[in-house]
Amino acid sequence: MCDSPDFEIPRRQLLQSAACGFGYVAFAGLASQAAAAERNPLAAKLPHYAPRAKRVIFMFMHGGPSQVDTFDYKPELARLSGQPAPFVKPESDDGARPKKIPPLRESPWKFAQHGQSGRWVSELFPHVARHVDDLCVVNSMHTEGRAHGEATLRLHTGTANFVRPSIGSWVAYGLGTENSNLPGFITIAPPRAHGGVQNYSSAFLPAIYQGTAIGTADVPVKGASIPFLANDKLSPALQRRQLDLVQQLNQAHLQRAGDDAQIEGLVQAYELGFRMQAAAPAVIELAQESAATQELYGIGTDATDDFGRQCLMARRFAEAGVRFIQISTAYLWDQHEKLISGHEQIARAVDKPIAGLLADLKARGLLDDTLVLWGAEFGRTPYTQGVDGRDHNPEGYSIWLAGGGVKSGIAYGQTDEFGFAAVENKVHYHDLHATILHLLGLDHERLTYRYSGRDFRLTDVAGRVVHDILA
Repeated sequence: MCDSPDFEIPRRQLLQSAACGFGYVAFAGLASQAAAAERNPLAAKLPHYAPRAKRVIFMFMHGGPSQVDTFDYKPELARLSGQPAPFVKPESDDGARPKKIPPLRESPWKFAQHGQSGRWVSELFPHVARHVDDLCVVNSMHTEGRAHGEATLRLHTGTANFVRPSIGSWVAYGLGTENSNLPGFITIAPPRAHGGVQNYSSAFLPAIYQGTAIGTADVPVKGASIPFLANDKLSPALQRRQLDLVQQLNQAHLQRAGDDAQIEGLVQAYELGFRMQAAAPAVIELAQESAATQELYGIGTDATDDFGRQCLMARRFAEAGVRFIQISTAYLWDQHEKLISGHEQIARAVDKPIAGLLADLKARGLLDDTLVLWGAEFGRTPYTQGVDGRDHNPEGYSIWLAGGGVKSGIAYGQTDEFGFAAVENKVHYHDLHATILHLLGLDHERLTYRYSGRDFRLTDVAGRVVHDILA
């Protein structure tokens, strides 16, 4: 090739002429998409490969349901109930362990097989049991940390030792949103405790990927909204003029500051907030749903109204193009005592709404490309704590998934005969995260963000896709 400038061919001209212009067309398409993403970081982005799911609905059962009382049937636990738990060590010299070995405790609820798959479900979930043929139950989850705060942060962010982006923020960063007038990540009634905002924080990712909260877990969701969304004093046109002036000042500030993620995040948040004024209220408002649909979710009945509203709102945000929607119970699954009354109360509150959500998604053709996840930070011990409770148990517990490319009507993995520790096809929370991203078309090893001199990812240096549960 000649070194003379006279023989140089401009890159644009070369691409246009080479291969009849097809190379240029592809390049132009990618450049256009990159430009759109630069203008709007929430613009829809191409996944790494063909996805099975377009979005996620995560139902967080804060506190930790007992696996041996819900989805992990253990006949041996019933047979040996009352005997000392053989896997608990006796008291050590430092007095750190129990003075005596606690007894095994059978489930106070009956289990039965349901559906064509014959999966076992306890009587705590009679409505969900009718949808068991749509569920992929993982009975071999395990995690680190026996404290709620540590385990909850690990579930949501992949670590408890550092401030890292939440899974919803990673998904929004990787895929954007299908609706530029709504966030990529919505969290409805998030818990204030055990990590609080960190559980839906974008951390070092750009601020636009932070979860947008609607209400909190300790306040009824009826009437909850996104803070400061409406402005009754100024017309939309006047607000736009006002915002344009503010953004001019922000852009000038950004030019002086250089590459400042905080200022850039503020600029983007203002723009999204303005667009959300018109789009978000229509999604949050449930009154336009039919009486039959509201009844399907348990709305209007005291026990199920709150979680039913969360589930219906989640379906509406999923339809509207939000990538990751989380709904949460209050901190009510943590029964160190009064196991029976405690689990029955919260299970009654969520059972019908969850079943309604699954039925509604399926009827609308949304379940095929919506990944539904039900789970908590850990499970509970198969032995008694105190008089009538169960302690925290990160060694082995159950979650389930539905739709979005997972196998249906199966149970994957096993705990031991007592339901204490995962022993077969163990699934770590890093594996769960890798699998969720995979179903969305994202390679967990390639979804990275450069920060403080290194590339970070949700699964850190671990995680494997659990291919055995993929349809």
